Amino acid sequence: MTMLTAQISKTDSLDILVKKETNPSKRLELIKTLTDIAFGSDLEQAKKYALQGVRLAEDLKDKQWQPRFYEMLGRMYANLLVLDSATFYFNRALNGYISVDDKKGQATTYFKIGWVHKRKGELKEAMQVDLRALRLMEQLKDKSGIAGAMNRISEDLARQERTKEALEYAKKTIEFSKKNKIDIELAYAYKSAGDAEIAMYHPKEAYMHYDSAMTLFKKMGESAFTIVNIKNDRANALKRMGKWKEALLEYMECLKMAEEINYQNNIYVCYANIGEVNTLLGNYPEALKYQLKTVALQEMNKDISNLTENYGHVSTIYEKMGDYKNALKYQKLARTMRDSTAKIESDQAMSELMTQYETDKKNKTIAFQNATIAQQKKMQSLYIAIACLLAIILFGLYYSFQKRQKKNEQLTRLNNELDKRNHQNELLLKEIHHRVKNNLELVKSLLSLQSAQLSDAASREAMQASQNRVQSMGIIHQKLYQGENLGSIEMKDYFVNLGEGILDSFNAEDKVKIECAMETLELDVDTAVPIGLIVNELLTNALKYAFPENGSGHISISLARIDPEVLTLRVKDNGVGKLPGIKPHGTGFGSQLIHLLTYQLNGTMIEHNEQGTAVEFQFRIKSAA
Repeated sequence: MTMLTAQISKTDSLDILVKKETNPSKRLELIKTLTDIAFGSDLEQAKKYALQGVRLAEDLKDKQWQPRFYEMLGRMYANLLVLDSATFYFNRALNGYISVDDKKGQATTYFKIGWVHKRKGELKEAMQVDLRALRLMEQLKDKSGIAGAMNRISEDLARQERTKEALEYAKKTIEFSKKNKIDIELAYAYKSAGDAEIAMYHPKEAYMHYDSAMTLFKKMGESAFTIVNIKNDRANALKRMGKWKEALLEYMECLKMAEEINYQNNIYVCYANIGEVNTLLGNYPEALKYQLKTVALQEMNKDISNLTENYGHVSTIYEKMGDYKNALKYQKLARTMRDSTAKIESDQAMSELMTQYETDKKNKTIAFQNATIAQQKKMQSLYIAIACLLAIILFGLYYSFQKRQKKNEQLTRLNNELDKRNHQNELLLKEIHHRVKNNLELVKSLLSLQSAQLSDAASREAMQASQNRVQSMGIIHQKLYQGENLGSIEMKDYFVNLGEGILDSFNAEDKVKIECAMETLELDVDTAVPIGLIVNELLTNALKYAFPENGSGHISISLARIDPEVLTLRVKDNGVGKLPGIKPHGTGFGSQLIHLLTYQLNGTMIEHNEQGTAVEFQFRIKSAA
């Protein structure tokens, strides 16, 4: 608690110095120090400081500081498992380092790009960039960098299941680090050796290596993130040695530390390990709780490293609990994930689960049939003395009941098949929206790269406008695959996300406020897309022309259904408005697009220029499904 208080006090003091400092270089140095301090305890705060550094370096056009802050910001996103953003900033950092011929910066960025590849299961690409980093460090004769690259290559070999080679590489790194007195890389080399030993089923040797790494890390005062990682590794070795209760205590300590520092990358690793140890101890309900948390987080973050293994653990737990249907479901997920990462394994476990599931299902059917037959015999014995007429009536009722029961079974089976197909179609549609969103993000990134190479301001503005249009459509597809209703969009939440994205693209978050003064409202996709594009154009125009000379201002958006088939959209700013006699800015394409989309929606548009600009639309549409 004392150390945390001291860190908070130090960051507060540095914050004050940053605000007072007028020398740009010193100010950037202070922000870097703030980022480094926050990285040890609060990733979200560290991300904010890194973003502050990025903006200041870009404003100053400082080519030396820009890639350094891009690399820092990418690192924060990586540790928060926002891998797409991490990749984006790492690539910007790499290009920046190349432009100033900073080989050390290129190498450290390659290390981080390799880490992202490993999280995505792209082992070949990870090995390639780690080898590039090693060559750069060798050119620089940077012994610490060489040792760091060797550690990462050992990790790459272990992930490819080339464990003997991984161990040999780790031992070489240990000797190299000892000879050159590089304690930090010596600690990581011990960790790499432990990873290789654990993969080769030598848990005692692995524990010794991990313990040596822990001693060095503590001696050097490494961050809580590093300590959590190595404690988790040490617990893995205890688990493999059969010391499950000791391992469980170590994992619970890891989870507590990881949650305190919001270390998302380690939280679900702890969940997985706690679930596995509880499985070994026979605590299946507790094990299932943690394993389901693990796969949910990995699926949400698109982190496929060890996802095959974790699906398998869930399947095993369900099997132990006698739930063979769910066991089979997760075994299929594990098989699909394994095939997608090109790893071929035996299908024996799948076959056994299928057989067990089918056997259980048949046994239940037989038991049900036996119970039904026994009941029928009792009824026959009971009514044997009843008159013939009553026997005929009962027979007729029995026949009708059997016929009705068969019809009900057929309807139930058909409904189940229909539910299954609907669920499959829903998943497929979500995947389509997800891929469309990803493709639009790619288009936006390509436009951004192209824009960065343009010198003409008008061309850059046109590129920026195109990026915003692509982004507005991308947000719609993102909302579709994340939402409950695949056929409609909640417009207020959509406008909030759209406004934040456009403010960020104009770097105007602190100058202009966008308010969505409306109730929640769902619209079908065919209506939401053109309305989104109209609002995108109006927000873009307002940020470009309504507040000249970086002025501050306010923009409000409202969308309401005034009757079942009429929508009213209003976008208003308190900017300078349109002055009479002044020629409109830009190419006019945005205005043409607005008119075209308004016509498409059977709408009308009215523009007012009093205390700013207000544009009001009325559209004739139908309700969302």
